Amino acid sequence: MNSYDSDRLLESIKDTHEQVVSPEMADVIVFNTCHIREKAAEKIYSELGKIKKIKKINLDTKLIITGCVAQAEGRAMIKRQPIIDAVIGPQMYHKFKNVIDQLKHKKVMELDFQSNEKFKALQNKRSIFNRSAFVTIQEGCDKFCSFCVVPFTRGAESSRKVNDIYNEVEYLVENGCKEVVLLGQNVNAYHGLNYKNEEVNLARLISTIEKIEDLKRITYTTSHPNDMHEELIQLHGSSDKLNPYLHLPVQSGSDKILKLMNRKYNKKLYLQIIDKLRKKCPDIALSSDFIVGYPEETKKDFQETIKLIKEVEFAQAYSFKYSSRLGTKSSRNNSNNICDQEKNERLQKLQEILNHQQKSYNNKFLLKNLKVLVKGKAKKKNQYRGITKWMQVVNFEISREVNSFENIKIIKSSNNSLLGEVQ
Repeated sequence: MNSYDSDRLLESIKDTHEQVVSPEMADVIVFNTCHIREKAAEKIYSELGKIKKIKKINLDTKLIITGCVAQAEGRAMIKRQPIIDAVIGPQMYHKFKNVIDQLKHKKVMELDFQSNEKFKALQNKRSIFNRSAFVTIQEGCDKFCSFCVVPFTRGAESSRKVNDIYNEVEYLVENGCKEVVLLGQNVNAYHGLNYKNEEVNLARLISTIEKIEDLKRITYTTSHPNDMHEELIQLHGSSDKLNPYLHLPVQSGSDKILKLMNRKYNKKLYLQIIDKLRKKCPDIALSSDFIVGYPEETKKDFQETIKLIKEVEFAQAYSFKYSSRLGTKSSRNNSNNICDQEKNERLQKLQEILNHQQKSYNNKFLLKNLKVLVKGKAKKKNQYRGITKWMQVVNFEISREVNSFENIKIIKSSNNSLLGEVQ
């Protein structure tokens, strides 16, 4: 979503500004930030030291912090780093152009929650095009998981109108896009209005946009198990354009920890959803998130997570040590906290299993011919990277001009990618 937001920020000032290749050349420097984990939030402050040197040389250079760190820390950010000229929360990006104009006279803070106004601004036509494009359809969350800052930084759940999303996707496709990734903090809670002013769920939205003829692939992320409704599960078995891939965070395999996290489902329900999905779409690639070392997580709780991982067999997964975020309920839970060494050991064990599963999954594609969507150049000369419909990265060499899709024979696999030959 930060990638999508950054594109929209650039598009909103395309008539007055152009992007430069280094901060030394800029008169406006923007950091678009994430606040999900402490490491991501602290990274911004370490980067600001470099900008301080630039501002000493270029006195007119302005520094803007956007995103969730800006929303969460606001005034404290400017107090901690006076070189910051403006902070803009993620629901105020429609004010971006005005903020730049105001910076000539004063420091600026835009930290309200105006998602409806922001969504109206997103109706403006795109000017950045790729074969695969992110499209935000929903923002915010009403779940209030005990560890999560999203309700405080992105606000309550709000959904864009069906027609606005359709028009944006259609325009992207007219300009060469072949795949869209529908985005939301809780994307399968989507409930936007159609032209009849009726609420439409995610399954019906996907069914609507897949009518765009030259759109070949659709993916959505990130989902919550409690919003994985029957109609959406059915669609995974019937849609020709919905990728056989789902990122469905479970966070833990322990019912006790899930309750402490306020996830509002248990392990049994999660496994039932997985079973239904695999019956409808047998080749679906499943991805998830895991938090290790959550307050009060015992060795038995951790083993329950390992047991779930072995039962599901994930194609991909993201795993992290628990990171306390100020203002969340879990940050106030000081009982039985786990030391860093124990967290590290648990994370290493969990990741070893997940990496093995990912490698085993990728090995299944050896010597198979796959249709790969080409996303751009890779690191090596004449090497390109693409993506399968199961969301695997494929690297391959080609000396001619590339097509949007290439038929690739997979000759090697690793945990994180595949290597192939053009057929």
